[in-house]
Amino acid sequence: MAYKYLITGGAGFIGCNFAHRLLARGEDVTIFDNLSRQGTEKNLEWLYMQHGKDAFQLVQEDVRNSAALENAVRGKQVIVHLAAQVAVTTSVTDPREDFEINALGTFNVLEAARKTSEQPILIYASTNKVYGGMEDVTIKEEATRYAYVDYPLGINETYPLDFHSPYGCSKGCGDQYVRDYQRMYGIRTVVFRQSCIYGTRQFGIEDQGWLAWFVIAAAQNQPITIYGNGKQVRDVLFVDDLLNTYESAIRNIDRAAGEVFNVGGGPANTISVWREFAPILEKKIGRKIATTSATWRPGDQKIYVSDIRKAKQHLNWQPQVNVEEGISRLVEWVASIQAD
Repeated sequence: MAYKYLITGGAGFIGCNFAHRLLARGEDVTIFDNLSRQGTEKNLEWLYMQHGKDAFQLVQEDVRNSAALENAVRGKQVIVHLAAQVAVTTSVTDPREDFEINALGTFNVLEAARKTSEQPILIYASTNKVYGGMEDVTIKEEATRYAYVDYPLGINETYPLDFHSPYGCSKGCGDQYVRDYQRMYGIRTVVFRQSCIYGTRQFGIEDQGWLAWFVIAAAQNQPITIYGNGKQVRDVLFVDDLLNTYESAIRNIDRAAGEVFNVGGGPANTISVWREFAPILEKKIGRKIATTSATWRPGDQKIYVSDIRKAKQHLNWQPQVNVEEGISRLVEWVASIQAD
């Protein structure tokens, strides 16, 4: 079935990849983005080169503008809400802006969806940070990583919420509003609590998108700082696999509406942020990488791994791109943009 899609944050990393996928098969796409994030204009240029200037509609606006959102939502059957302030460190230094973008912005999207007659599907990109620091989870320190003692399959959706850091609070607020708008108003919403998503078109910076940032910094000989001891573990998911979950939820919306899914690489696709990633990256670029060390950052979990069994069961989904292949694709993409 053909839909008309609105992607907030559609010029960002995940958004432009999803727009590209939809446009490649002839879908009707509107991108809603204020273009404030580094790399968004490059991503737009790439989309225009791939699909032509008239392939999609661009609304250069901010999710804090409720009137602009209401206009953009009209006539759309699917809303994919990706627009966000995405860095924990930025939320600590400017909590008001973080709240206005993530909490108020998500509320504005929901209200726009509620007011339209289309009864749209709404996909919300939440975060594993809604689970907080998880200090009560027993972990053990190994040679190159941390590991769970009691959660071999990772953290599932029933784990208690604990909104730690302004970013965790603002995204968690949106997470709960999205859930409740399904219960209260019948809007067909789906929440994805995402782990570390990485891939092409990701212009990572130090504060967010660490895999891409390390690859870009290494390619450009920029200084790299490792916060903590580098043993922090994340389950990593290549962007194509994330988009497969979105599309499965849309296809199976009668089953997915109102649900929350932890989505990431799962136990089979974990890596420590430097102790295990560095040897892989150094092998691929052919040289050692110099780093400096700094203290732990606020809200940094020593380990987070998603239990992805619910998504497998409800959405018939599982990751297809393993860590080694995903990093290779990322390194090749960074090399290609360096050559341009």
